[in-house]
Amino acid sequence: MAKKQINPTRMELTRVKRKLVTARRGHKLLKDKRDELMRQFLELVKLNMSLRLEAEAGLKRCSQGFALARAMMRDGEINTALLAPGQEAAIEVSEKNIMSVRVPQFEIKLKSADAGNIYSYGLSFTSGDLDDAVTSLADILPQLLQLAQVEKSCQLMAAEIEKTRRRVNALEYVMIPEMEETIKYISMKLDENERSNQARLMKVKDMMLEAAGYGQ
Repeated sequence: MAKKQINPTRMELTRVKRKLVTARRGHKLLKDKRDELMRQFLELVKLNMSLRLEAEAGLKRCSQGFALARAMMRDGEINTALLAPGQEAAIEVSEKNIMSVRVPQFEIKLKSADAGNIYSYGLSFTSGDLDDAVTSLADILPQLLQLAQVEKSCQLMAAEIEKTRRRVNALEYVMIPEMEETIKYISMKLDENERSNQARLMKVKDMMLEAAGYGQ
């Protein structure tokens, strides 16, 4: 049905051939983009797995530290010790462009550079287990932030890979074959028209020769 709507002219043939050249070039560029995205995505996945294992181990140490502190101190004492934090942290968010994918970049900004400000209480009135738990929590915070950054980047890149894959498939299996078929159809029609014109010219020539008396 689509072929019946095509005007089989040389102008149309030239136009479709140009579109085919552009489509093939775009197909190659998209395939290259997809392959590079996949390469960087796999690297991020490996980093994500490593960071997750480190973060889980750090959270486990932190949880064990707080559990030991609760065993050594009363709940009221722990709540009072942690009531007013001595350190403040802010997260600065920026973006990085990876193959046209804008992935987030997180950076921690601490109010004070003094490492001792993570303790909001006097060390002489608390359990050492609580100190270890707070230290473990402070140490694991950058890893948790990096893990969040990498996981979000993986999600965004996976979505871009899927979108690029659909475009590559659409070009490779639908658009390019249709244009090639259209070119073949127009070329065939033009050849048929040329043969028909030649046949008509030969017929006219024979009629003219016959009318001039050369055919007798």
